[in-house]
Amino acid sequence: MKKFLGLCIFFLCASGSINAQLFFKATLKANREKVHRNLIQSTINQNLSTTLTDSTEENWQDAFYAMELLQYKSMWADGRIKAAAEQMHLQSVPFQRAALELLYANYPDTFYRQVKFLMMQTQDPKIFVMCGEYILQCKNSKNDLSFLAVKTEQWRQIYTDNALLAQLQMRILQQKNPLATPSIIPFLKKSYLPGKVLLFSFQRKNRNYPGIVMLRDRNGNFITDSNGMYFSVPQLARSINNLPGYITNGNTPEGIFRMKGYDVSRAVFIGPTVNIQLSMPYERTPKHFYNDSSISDTTWDINYYRNLLPQEWKSYNPIYQSYYAGKAGRTEIIVHGSTVNPMYYIKQPYYPLTPTQGCLTSKEVWDENTGIRTQSDQQLLINSMIKAGGADGYAIVINIDDEQRPVLLYDIVPMIEQAQQK
Repeated sequence: MKKFLGLCIFFLCASGSINAQLFFKATLKANREKVHRNLIQSTINQNLSTTLTDSTEENWQDAFYAMELLQYKSMWADGRIKAAAEQMHLQSVPFQRAALELLYANYPDTFYRQVKFLMMQTQDPKIFVMCGEYILQCKNSKNDLSFLAVKTEQWRQIYTDNALLAQLQMRILQQKNPLATPSIIPFLKKSYLPGKVLLFSFQRKNRNYPGIVMLRDRNGNFITDSNGMYFSVPQLARSINNLPGYITNGNTPEGIFRMKGYDVSRAVFIGPTVNIQLSMPYERTPKHFYNDSSISDTTWDINYYRNLLPQEWKSYNPIYQSYYAGKAGRTEIIVHGSTVNPMYYIKQPYYPLTPTQGCLTSKEVWDENTGIRTQSDQQLLINSMIKAGGADGYAIVINIDDEQRPVLLYDIVPMIEQAQQK
């Protein structure tokens, strides 16, 4: 990814306050057009023009990510990706990971045969799992459930404590016997995690549809706006590749995150609006995650995580995804705004929000003529977070159901009012 990151750094610019408005040079129309042109001409076309060898793998991986970002396809590029898919079983594990991300994102169902062949050849658990997830999203995945179940169990006999394999096995079981999602009302009660500031991100299981974010203060009250309405703004928990949340660069995992503090990013696609810092289990110490100074043990125990859940959710496996994502090595998921050109995704149900590599993102509008931020749901969230008592508590991502539409405030308010009745 070095060349791609170098391209991002080239267009990185300083932000500042102009009449209390944020300015970001990369959002100017000329700069966005230049980035788009360079991504296609250099990062995609030029890199894919090289012969795929050990020495050119990194060039191809840069092209893969750029194609995901832009959702780019062409007859010529499709042919080059087909050649890479046929050859990927001979390439390195990092190349295979990058290729599988692209195939999952841009070519679902297209390369079933090549992915299944790689699955049978690989000796790497993560590659096996990513192949399994690709097969699960194929049209005829039901025909492979028994095969996947047997193969995954065989791998688990070898890698008994592997979090990725455990999550894949759980998802296969869910395909066979879907779990009923418990009511979210227990999360909304004032008695749940008393004294903690809570950020709730209510999502659909299908992350193509945006969710909403709401805040609760230390007294258990949900934050309202100046009109007395419950505060909420749309929030996207979808990654560019749409892989499950337990896999690095996949969607935001469902589950509990420690929320602690603010920061300002220097990343070109995040921009200068203040973000909220999150961490998952294993990413920091148990003492930090559970905010308990009495914990001196650095060994993680899932029972501590389980104790943060309402009783009705303790046996619901999907809510543990953030725990297993952290155990599998996933890091650096935050709540942030966006300077990505939303026009890349104009045909998607989540437009004008923009996907990331797995963070929770809010809509921001940047004037392409001036580079000034003209609208920011992220800033509204930060203002409300300060009102709630600050970013020191927990963020909880919950898939409420599988309706094929965005989550709206009226989906949640009746349950809040029921939960908070005295």
